[in-house]
Amino acid sequence: MGYNRINHLKKIIQVQNVYLAHKPSGATDVFIYKNYIAPVFFICQRTFNRYLATNARKELKELVTSNK
Repeated sequence: MGYNRINHLKKIIQVQNVYLAHKPSGATDVFIYKNYIAPVFFICQRTFNRYLATNARKELKELVTSNK
């Protein structure tokens, strides 16, 4: 089975949504990672930080429009 960039971007968006849901309460990035991200998504903190820096919505939109 081949690699699917669209599914990867959807996972990044899920991680970003969890982060945005808990950040307004004043929680630190490390706390959010340890309590909400790591137990569910099984990614390291470096990957978590890279996911937060990715503009996944824009990339996903470009992929979807280019595949049509």
